Amino acid sequence: MPNDPIILLSYINTKLRDNYPSLEELCKSEGVTAVDIQNKLSDVGYQYDETQNQFI
Repeated sequence: MPNDPIILLSYINTKLRDNYPSLEELCKSEGVTAVDIQNKLSDVGYQYDETQNQFI
């Protein structure tokens, strides 16, 4: 999983769009916690939107 938050944003949103119905499902598959991803992306101004299933 990318360390750079902007690359991580692109990676996560692409995975959510193409492969996973929710952030929780993605995290289970990737072996990471949703809190870790949300914290990294909130540091650069992005929040997870469940209705759109992406970080905006």
